[in-house]
Amino acid sequence: MQKVILVTDGACIGNPGPGGWACILRYETRHKELFGSEEHTTNNRMEMRAVIEGMKTLRESSHIIVTTDSQYVRNGITKWIAQWKRQGWQKKTKGTSGTLEVLNRDLWEELDSLAARHEVDWKWVRGHAGHADNVRCDHLALLAARKQAMLLRAARRSPR
Repeated sequence: MQKVILVTDGACIGNPGPGGWACILRYETRHKELFGSEEHTTNNRMEMRAVIEGMKTLRESSHIIVTTDSQYVRNGITKWIAQWKRQGWQKKTKGTSGTLEVLNRDLWEELDSLAARHEVDWKWVRGHAGHADNVRCDHLALLAARKQAMLLRAARRSPR
């Protein structure tokens, strides 16, 4: 089984707002950088999108070490998702006896399906703390988000 290192990050200008995601994949001596954006999204969705897009590039089952600065992604996939699925994608609301639909269910289901094809170790790193690939992903995700914001501003200014 091949060992792949996947480092990810997401960014959003406003929350919600224009967002960007980025990931770096490392396999043996090769590495690949991917990034993209969405018009109206959240930082959590971009963090998730970065992992999903990285995993989607892998053609065969792999041992993946995912490095993320998102506690939401790491805890969601390692601690919370099993209970969410058991409870029909509902979670208890704090301080009440009610429930709410789990946010970002579409991405959680996609991430869960992709992760099931691989052996995945989930590693958290503090953002903006000197991890070279995390810093690079942050830079690429912000560039993608800023480009998306510029495109949106230009679209609003142009006559229809």
